[in-house]
Amino acid sequence: MVTLAEVAQHAGVSASTVSYVLSGKRSISAGTRLRVEQSIHELGYHPNAGARALASSRSNIIALMVPLRTDMYVPVMMEIAIAVATTARTHGYDVLLLTGEEGPDAVRRVTGSGLADAMILMDVELDDERLPLLRGTDLPSVLIGLPADTSGLTCVDLDFKATGALCVEHLAMLGHRDIAVIGEAPAVYERHTGFAERTLDGLRSRARDLGIRMLHRPCGGGYDAMAVTLARILDERPDTSGFVVQNEQAVEPLLALLRRQGRAVPEDVSVVAICPDQVAVQASVRLTSVSIPAQEMGRHAVERLVAELDGRGTDEVVLIAPELTVRESTGSAPSAAS
Repeated sequence: MVTLAEVAQHAGVSASTVSYVLSGKRSISAGTRLRVEQSIHELGYHPNAGARALASSRSNIIALMVPLRTDMYVPVMMEIAIAVATTARTHGYDVLLLTGEEGPDAVRRVTGSGLADAMILMDVELDDERLPLLRGTDLPSVLIGLPADTSGLTCVDLDFKATGALCVEHLAMLGHRDIAVIGEAPAVYERHTGFAERTLDGLRSRARDLGIRMLHRPCGGGYDAMAVTLARILDERPDTSGFVVQNEQAVEPLLALLRRQGRAVPEDVSVVAICPDQVAVQASVRLTSVSIPAQEMGRHAVERLVAELDGRGTDEVVLIAPELTVRESTGSAPSAAS
């Protein structure tokens, strides 16, 4: 392990000069700074994290709360987490990943222990019980998600209300008048998870504006759950010709069940998904979809958090506009085509 003293000897300066170059607490001439930085690079020196934290009152760690629930699509959550980690590293921060369903207890643990300089929270609910604690602490934080009340908070999210509206508009333009929405697992709505509730709000509002009949049914993961849900939908609304799916685990079972019933996609029914592009393009029918911008969400969250840590941040809500990509799963409604 290379020491600070060895870096100083290699660069021909004092140990305090190396320390000042690392901390930025004093102005160092450009030539001296360059020599020290070259020595650090050549020797492979890494400052001791504990000593650095004591010297600067910072840990250079960001805590990321991402509860890994069985009713959520974990690959999307982890893609966001990876984007957070890689972006944080470019700003000189490491990420402490908290995956348990601890809620307020995890916030208390981080804020009370000095484990991290800041926090990013995911899986945000409309009335999230973690938020009063965040508002009552000086620890900088960013939410990836949108609660009902955003006052005093910085939030980054896909505009899920606009996403729902965009899906309805696309199907309506193709002549579909009866639409079914296959949603997330029931527990997601029972928790009033923000992204699911806001999508549903956008779907309902735009369907009402356009005179579209819409039915929403939550759905668990897997073929059997999808079979029961689809049977209920077609029993209640046999003229359903358009589906919006916000449940990655239901995509392939839905397509398989429609084939089994002799309903061709998109000739008989159209399907729009809200999902990662990878899910859409690898489905048995390439799906028209609104993509989940996981990497962009993670990057924006870290950049706003770093700005806040540097004293440049302000409370704000950043909503990423949805983009719908048309592929092979949507077409004119049978009645419109005829």
